[in-house]
Amino acid sequence: MPTIAILVFPGVQALDVSGPLDVFAEANRFLPREQHYQLEVLGTERGAIRCSNGLPIMAHRHYGVATEAFDLLLVAGGPELPRMPRDEELLDWLRNAAKRSKKFGSICNGAFLLAHAGLLDGKHVTTHWNDAPGLAVMFPKIKVDADRIFLQDGNLYTSAGVTAGIDLSLYLLSNDAGPEVSLNVAKRLVVFMQRRGGQSQFSPYLTPYVEETSPASIAQQYVLAHLAEELNVENLATVVAMSARNFARIFVRDTKITPADFIESARLDAARALLEATSDPLKRVAYRCGFNNANQMRQVFVKRLGVTAMQYRANFAGFQKA
Repeated sequence: MPTIAILVFPGVQALDVSGPLDVFAEANRFLPREQHYQLEVLGTERGAIRCSNGLPIMAHRHYGVATEAFDLLLVAGGPELPRMPRDEELLDWLRNAAKRSKKFGSICNGAFLLAHAGLLDGKHVTTHWNDAPGLAVMFPKIKVDADRIFLQDGNLYTSAGVTAGIDLSLYLLSNDAGPEVSLNVAKRLVVFMQRRGGQSQFSPYLTPYVEETSPASIAQQYVLAHLAEELNVENLATVVAMSARNFARIFVRDTKITPADFIESARLDAARALLEATSDPLKRVAYRCGFNNANQMRQVFVKRLGVTAMQYRANFAGFQKA
């Protein structure tokens, strides 16, 4: 029988634990008894462990007494995990447990624990979009992809935030037991078998992160106020009274993106807001945000978010359709 263990700690995100557990528990409904998953929760403390939402959970046992090999070892995440102090005893156990296990990985920012243990060096990983920059800065040897729902690198599996643990678990289940079992579980849990697009569609909108009085910030604010107009390096340089070449250099230096990339991102984010809040036709949304036409807007959505503008509206629209 395949064995799966999830490591939890005080402040753990409850869904990081219950989501994957429910996927594999539901799978047992469709599998012969000899193939049932054996699920176990390992705690960094004994007794009740309080989740970030206040829910107390009881681990089956303390991690220190778990010396066997697991088929899959997962580390859950939690809102405060990136700021928690190192626990060398726990990290030493994690290194050895990962080596013993056939597969190992993390849910959400549980990747930070794996990173502290040195288990992600040179690996291609993902984590919650909000924690991805911090992970990349703290651990420069890791290749962080902030836009993936989940990633596999050899026998290492990492997922994006919270509910992405379900996506990863369905993928692992499909590999283990076949796509039919995984599809049946997805239906039981009323979730997508495979979500379209990456994390970008869930992340916050564009925000200027430069000094307010700098030429780059002035140009950014001009772009945001004139999205429907023609925008290019030349006319933005005129706005800040600089040569086009010097302006482009300063803009990239201060914002780490080109003016063209910023303009496209600003138009995309404005379109996202309109698609969420209004029932305007796609053609009108495209016009208001400065796209040449609805098809160009669609192409930008697919390129940057992995979904079309229409699919984005279907996923996130807050208005009630007639």
